[in-house]
Amino acid sequence: MQQKYVNCHLTGFKKRGEEMKRILVLFILWSLELNADDGMWLPHQIADLDLPERGMQLEPGDLFRTDSAGLVNAIVKLNGATGSFISNDGLILTNHHVAFRAIQRASDAEHDYLKNGFIANDFTDEIQAFGQTANILLGYDDVTDQVMAAIKDNMTFREKYDALDRIKKKLVKKAEKAGPDIRAEIKSIYSGKHYYLYRYKRLQDVRIVFAPPEDLGRFGGEIDNWMWPRHTCDFTFLRAYVSKDGVGKPYSPDNVPYHPESFLKISLDGVDEGDFTFVMGYPGRTYRNYTVKEVEQSIAYMQQRLSLYKEITNFYENRCSTSRDIQIKYAGKIRGLANSHKNYTGKLQGFASIDLLHKKQQQENAFLQWARSEASTDYAKALQDYHNFLDNYEKIQDRQRQLEQVVSRYTAPMLLSQAHTIYRTVYEKEKPDAERETGFQERDFDDIRQAVLLADRSYDIETDKAYFKFMLGSMVKSDPSVVPHAFRDILATQSEQKIVDFVDDLYQCTILQSGEKRAELLEYDLKKLHKIHDPLIELAASLEEQLADLREQEKALNQQKSELKRNVLQGMLEFTNGRIAPDANSTLRLTFGNVAGYSPRDGVDYRAVTTLTGVFEKETGEFPFIVPDKIKLLYETKDFGQYVDPEAQDVVTCFLNATNVTGGNSGSPTLNAKGEVIGIIFDMTYESVVGDYYIIPDLQRTISVDIRYILFVVEKFGGATWLIEKLGL
Repeated sequence: MQQKYVNCHLTGFKKRGEEMKRILVLFILWSLELNADDGMWLPHQIADLDLPERGMQLEPGDLFRTDSAGLVNAIVKLNGATGSFISNDGLILTNHHVAFRAIQRASDAEHDYLKNGFIANDFTDEIQAFGQTANILLGYDDVTDQVMAAIKDNMTFREKYDALDRIKKKLVKKAEKAGPDIRAEIKSIYSGKHYYLYRYKRLQDVRIVFAPPEDLGRFGGEIDNWMWPRHTCDFTFLRAYVSKDGVGKPYSPDNVPYHPESFLKISLDGVDEGDFTFVMGYPGRTYRNYTVKEVEQSIAYMQQRLSLYKEITNFYENRCSTSRDIQIKYAGKIRGLANSHKNYTGKLQGFASIDLLHKKQQQENAFLQWARSEASTDYAKALQDYHNFLDNYEKIQDRQRQLEQVVSRYTAPMLLSQAHTIYRTVYEKEKPDAERETGFQERDFDDIRQAVLLADRSYDIETDKAYFKFMLGSMVKSDPSVVPHAFRDILATQSEQKIVDFVDDLYQCTILQSGEKRAELLEYDLKKLHKIHDPLIELAASLEEQLADLREQEKALNQQKSELKRNVLQGMLEFTNGRIAPDANSTLRLTFGNVAGYSPRDGVDYRAVTTLTGVFEKETGEFPFIVPDKIKLLYETKDFGQYVDPEAQDVVTCFLNATNVTGGNSGSPTLNAKGEVIGIIFDMTYESVVGDYYIIPDLQRTISVDIRYILFVVEKFGGATWLIEKLGL
């Protein structure tokens, strides 16, 4: 298939002596790296991928149809991740780490579902997955012409930005009039070359059905994270509920299980080396179409973030070590920060190992030589213009990141972050709805309110206060030019005691400790909010004033950046005859590849599967390598039931395939040639994390937990035979 694409483009070149020969050589070298396997493909592109030739036993229309349900309708968009319907009564299969925050929010020291797991005995036992929503794709349309019609040639960049913002909000509002549970969003690919309007049915009542204990769902912990071989039983069953008239509404005891139009069947046949597999899910973001300059800036950003994430993680781990209640509250934050730290570490090591900047420079050189040989194009100038622009743009981005760091829910004290959310929401409410910033319109208000209320489940006031002091203390020696204006006076004192007193006074005088009170403040107007003179609100207002100025500057710059990058991508698409897959953007994508092991370095060859035997080979008796007693008994007696692999005479735990995924794909079903579930994705190998930027086919591997291991744990360990019966197994 690679050669077919190379030939179809080469026939279009004119003969231009030795220079053209050099360009052809460079083009071939680049084209050989552009495989259909490397892409995360949109549903409407599936028909062009020749999947039956590669081993798929389904027709493209079985996967995606515009006029009726296909397999894509069984794929569920969760909060920044993926799941899939596997029954006609709304049962969703996803990862334990995807449902982790919902499990954490339902837990306390007395009901420690994180540590001990949760098993419902029937529908009535299922517990609320606080904060979890499920979105089912109803369809999507190309709205490029409608969006771009809003742009006029004589507009400034800021006027273009505003015009695009207005038309996108208008189209979304029109689409959402179709029903009370319809959500819409507009996403672009190739930096605004194409715009698509996506329509989802939004289900707000999601419940936990089965979550394994951490000794299974987190087996290996951060030590094994991103690594192979792997033995983690990383799964959770959720269920979606709707009102009796089929509308997605918030939790209510009167709601009933949702009946999806499509659900996936399960196969217990397992996998063999070389088997065709494919994955459908919602990958968050990739950067494979980045230029050299963009990659350089990404490297600098990741290097800066590594120390920040490590410092914050260490603070919370030390602070939470003496109380299980506090450990539970901060478990999600600690895990998320540690995950990002290891991911960035792997990326930076991988970039150096494959000499990424050199490879990207080779690609750019090939593109530039082609562009300069084509008298009718200005693509060489377009690339230079884009790189010149990025130097100034990155400086503004750096300033904004410094400010957002002290209000972000990931890196800021919770109460300060909440104060900022309250202030900004109330501030935006002063505007007409169509003029509010995205994320702060009337359609978003219920989500904001729920997030404010749920924050109490992930927060301890004394820990939050201590972290505020830690954060300010770490900023004392920072360059004053990057310190938020609101903190300059207190930091200028260079006094640890004054910082302590400053934070103590904030927490002593604020009224924001209660989620109910914070939610009440969301209903205030701006004048009323200012009148309460809450010190955290006033601090947040000062921070927001500085942030708002930067956001206003960025609007024109973002539009300029989009147009400059679009010109570059247009040239690259012409150069490669369209053989550049669109980067991920949290919309539904398909990727495919075969079951395969790999060799990460000399003398090391990994098989494609692991088994339950390997669990015991890793066992240490201490977290994260503890094996539950019941699993030991089942293993000793070889009580594997229908989940035994006939060749291994063991339970296969995890397997590898040569698909390419990223954050957001977690929980995606791994499907066989017939479109049956054989596992769910929960990770990629350490060597594969560079795949967000550049694919190395021999190293790119995705890790899935085998569906037989999941069901073995459900039935044999958990005793949830009712679930097995509901699945028809």
